[in-house]
Parts: sequence; C-alpha cells; structure tokens
Amino acid sequence: MSETPLFSAQDSLCALMIAVSAADANIRTSELVKITNAINMLPVFGDYDETKLTNVSQSVFDLLEQEDGLDALFGLIRDALPERLFETAYALSCDVAAADGSIADSEGRMLEEIRYELNIDRLHAAAIERGARARHMTL
Repeated sequence: MSETPLFSAQDSLCALMIAVSAADANIRTSELVKITNAINMLPVFGDYDETKLTNVSQSVFDLLEQEDGLDALFGLIRDALPERLFETAYALSCDVAAADGSIADSEGRMLEEIRYELNIDRLHAAAIERGARARHMTL
C-alpha cells in the first residue's frame, strides 16, 4: 500500500515556481504575476484548486528554512510529479526566474539544482532556458 504524497503533481509545479522565486530572498511582483498567470492559463493547472497555493507556499518557505529542507522539498516533488512533467516543471521554473528581467545568482543555482534533481538533459535544459529568455526580452 502506497502513501498519498503530501503534494499533488500540480502542487509540485507550484512549489518549484515558489522556490525559484524565493531563491534570492526577494519575491518580486513580476514573479508572483508569472506564477498566477501560469496557474490561470496553462492546461496542466486546468482543475487545480488555487486555494491550495497558500499552504503549498508555506510548506516551501518552512522547508527552505530547514538545514536539509531543499532535499526534502525535492523528495516531495519527485514523489508527486510524473516524470513526463519534469521538463514542464523546469520550463515553469525558468519562466519565473526570468520574469523580472534578470536571473540572480541564487536563482541560477536553484535552476541548476532543479536540472540536477529532475535529471533534465543539458541540451533540453539549454533549449528551455533559451525559450524563457526569448519570452522575457524587453526593448
């Protein structure tokens, strides 16, 4: 008998976006807007209960304050997220990181950790990153 994961697959996607936004200890409005828009617009969130976002956010913040919290967070995410959504998770994370027009070193390290933890192929990751950069260019 398997346990029900703490997070759903959709919660896991949200948790990663929140973790990337919080990585530089400065959650910007543009990042929150990007997360909200993703939840409201993308098919993967079609039946997501947005009221869960507050609890997911608090779980992420609580885990990030703990010594091994990031490892625990990735464990929860891998338990709940189907492998076929790993690249989706990375793409959403890249979009949040790029939302404010620049990627801080701490956000870059978080993206690197996500690539590693979700076993994203380096070539695929580069393509996803380039797409995020292209979507967030300004004049």
